[in-house]
Amino acid sequence: MRWTSALAIYVLFWAMSVFVVLPFGVRTHEEAGVARVPGQADSAPHEFSLARLAKRVTIVATIAFALFQLNYRYGWITPAMFTGLADG
Repeated sequence: MRWTSALAIYVLFWAMSVFVVLPFGVRTHEEAGVARVPGQADSAPHEFSLARLAKRVTIVATIAFALFQLNYRYGWITPAMFTGLADG
């Protein structure tokens, strides 16, 4: 696999991982014990740290991409396994 293809696939893994990681660690104002701003939704998060989110997403995306690369190299799961054409 060319490095440009690998980079594009990693970016896709990173973007997909944002949606996996985003709901974890979010607390509302009520859960944090802090007063809510008038007019704010009850479900609004207490605080949002983009740096913390980016760090968590990078870790998850790197692990997922490493598993993808290992599968690409060693062929643990192939398309033939899903079509019933696999031997064994």
